[in-house]
Amino acid sequence: MALTDLIPWTRNPISRGASFANDRDPLSALTRDMNRILDDFTRGFGWPTETRTPWSSGWPHVEVSETETEVKVIAELPGLDEKDVEISLNDNVLVIKGEKKLENKGALYSERWQGQFQRSLQLGSELDPENVGASFKNGVLTVTLAKRPEAQTHVKRIPIKAA
Repeated sequence: MALTDLIPWTRNPISRGASFANDRDPLSALTRDMNRILDDFTRGFGWPTETRTPWSSGWPHVEVSETETEVKVIAELPGLDEKDVEISLNDNVLVIKGEKKLENKGALYSERWQGQFQRSLQLGSELDPENVGASFKNGVLTVTLAKRPEAQTHVKRIPIKAA
């Protein structure tokens, strides 16, 4: 008897939802690959994607904040180093891409993922492409994009009077 026969989630992977057992099934692997291809295709149209994998348009998870002088993008990239990530800004589109590689020597079961990822964020046209900075600490990437001086508007608060 093989050791994998003793693991309960491999006996009935459909009812248990185990993804690693589905990798052995060619139809499931084809479905996963087709979902990934469709996610990549529809990403450019801004359509929502249905699959929930690291390769879909929602990963890495980001937080975008804005002040009068800058736009800040924070991305969570656990398990990666700065050498694994590439950032570019082209026509006000910030692209975060990279690859996660694993060393799973003889693992019988793993829910960890590996592979390439890419996330594109359309940012405003008021950004100064010459004044961009990035830092990476503890798996968190912070990209700071300064706004052009002419785009830094001062907001005037308008009081509301009771009628």
